[in-house]
Amino acid sequence: MPDLRPPPPGLLEAFRAYERALADHDTTVLDRFVADGTATLSGDEDGLLVGHQAITAALAQHPAPQPRSLVQTHVQVIDDDHALVVAVTEHPSGGRGLQTQLWAHMPGEGGQSRWQITAAHVTGPPAAYDTRIWRLVGDPLVPPTDGLGQDSPLSGETVAVKDVYAVAGQRVGAGSPEWLHHAPIEPAHATVVQRLLDAGASIRGIARAHELGYGLTGQNAHHGTPPNPKAPGRVPGGSSSGSATAVSLGHASIGLGTDTAGSIRIPAAYQGLYGVRTTHGALDLTGVLPLAPRFDSVGWLTRSAFLLQAVGEVLLPEDSTRPTAPSSELIGQLVTAPALHALAEAEVVTAVRALTPTTARVEDWPLNDLDVWLEAFTTWQAWEAWQSHGAWLAPRLDTVSADVRRRFERGRDTDATTAQAAKRTVDRAGEVIRNRLADRILVLPTAASVAPLPAEADAVREATLRLTCLASIAGLPAVTIPVRTLRGLPAGLCLLAAPGRDRDLLALAAGWPH
Repeated sequence: MPDLRPPPPGLLEAFRAYERALADHDTTVLDRFVADGTATLSGDEDGLLVGHQAITAALAQHPAPQPRSLVQTHVQVIDDDHALVVAVTEHPSGGRGLQTQLWAHMPGEGGQSRWQITAAHVTGPPAAYDTRIWRLVGDPLVPPTDGLGQDSPLSGETVAVKDVYAVAGQRVGAGSPEWLHHAPIEPAHATVVQRLLDAGASIRGIARAHELGYGLTGQNAHHGTPPNPKAPGRVPGGSSSGSATAVSLGHASIGLGTDTAGSIRIPAAYQGLYGVRTTHGALDLTGVLPLAPRFDSVGWLTRSAFLLQAVGEVLLPEDSTRPTAPSSELIGQLVTAPALHALAEAEVVTAVRALTPTTARVEDWPLNDLDVWLEAFTTWQAWEAWQSHGAWLAPRLDTVSADVRRRFERGRDTDATTAQAAKRTVDRAGEVIRNRLADRILVLPTAASVAPLPAEADAVREATLRLTCLASIAGLPAVTIPVRTLRGLPAGLCLLAAPGRDRDLLALAAGWPH
C-alpha cells in the first residue's frame, strides 16, 4: 500500500528538472527522464504511446508547450524506489490541467542511479472544441430537414462536413485562412449535404482539411494537424483529415469528404475506418470546391460498414440494370495481384492477406507502365488544380503552406502541350485499367504503409500514390476496410470494381469476413 511518508530523496528535484526541460523543449534532457524499454507509457488527449522510442520521437516532433505554472504537487510513495506524482498546472490562456507520472528509481551509467518516468498521463485545460479538427461546430450546427420522422434512414446520425462543401449561411474555408477571408456566404447547401439532411442526418460541424484539399497527410500549418487517435503521434491522413478524426473520436458518425487522389481512402486506412470513394461523376458535386475535376469524387467515412452502406443507399443512384449481387457471388469475383501487394510495406501486406478470403484468385497485373501513369496523373491533376484556382492564387501563393504551394506551382509551370500529353496518357491508362478489371473485384492495400510519423510522411507519399492512383485514373469506386498490423497499427484493405459498382462494394464490405 502507498504511504504518506516524505518523497524519496532526489524525486522532487528530478520532477522539477523534467518540468524545466518541458518548458525549454529540451528533448535531450527529456529523453533521459523517459524510462528505457518497450513498457513505458505516455498518454494524452491524442492517445497512448507505448515504449521509449515512440514517446521520445513524439516529444521531439511536438511544438514547445505553452508556459504553465505548477499549482499543486502531490507525491504518493509506493516504496523506496517507486512513487506516484500528481500535479495540477495552470495555463496563462485559462483553465487548469492535470498530469500524473509514475516514477521509478533506476540504475544508471557508472553505477549512478536516477529517477525516471515509467508511465505518464497529461490532461490539458478543457477546450470548447478542438480547433485542429473543427472550424465550426454545433449541437447540431444544422438540424435535419424539418418534418422528418424518426424512421428516416439516417435519423440520429451526425455528419462532420469537410470544409470544401457549401453549408448554407457559412463560408467555405478549405483549410486556408486566406481563402476563408475572401469566401462569400453560401446561399444553399451543397447537393450532397442537402440529401443527407433530407435523410434525417444532422450536421455536427465543419471539419478541417489539408489546405485547399491538396495533400494526403492531413497536416495543416495554419490550424494544426488533427490528431490520429488510432495511431498517436502519426499523421491522420488527408485531405479529409478533420472529417476522419471527428469520426474516429466519436464526435460524428459520418465524415463527409472528397477523394481526388486518395483523400478518403488514406485517412480511413490510417485511422482504422471504413471509407468509400464513389464512381467519378456518380454524385452531384454542385456546391463542392473543386481541386481537379477530372478526378474529384464524393466520399465518406464511418466506424461501421453497415452505416457506410446506409449512407450509400441514400446518396447513390439506383442502377436498375444491375441490381446488387449477393455476397456469395461478389466474393467469387475477388482477385489479388502480387505485383500490387509488393508496392506496400510487409506489415501492411501481411494484415491485408490475413483478412482476404482464401478463395480470391491470384492474377498477374503487369505494372510496367505504372510509373508513367503516375507521372501523367500528378501532372494533369496539378494542371487542373491550377486551372481551378490559379487566377486567385497567383498573387497569394505566399499565403499557402509550402507543400501545397509546391504542388500548385507545378501546375502553373506546366505548359499546355505537356498537360494535354499527360491527359492522353491518363485517358489511355484509365481504359487499360477498366478493361483489365472487367467484372473482377480487386483486393489490394489501401496505402503503402501505416500512418507515418510527420517527419516520414513525404517519404511514403509516392509509394501510396502508386496504389491510390489506379481508382482515380480509371474513375473507379473504391471501398477501404480497416485491418490491423502485428504492431497494432491500423491499415487498410481496398476493394476496386468497375465504374457504377459502388453498391456492390458497399454490400461486400458489410459482409466482409473478420
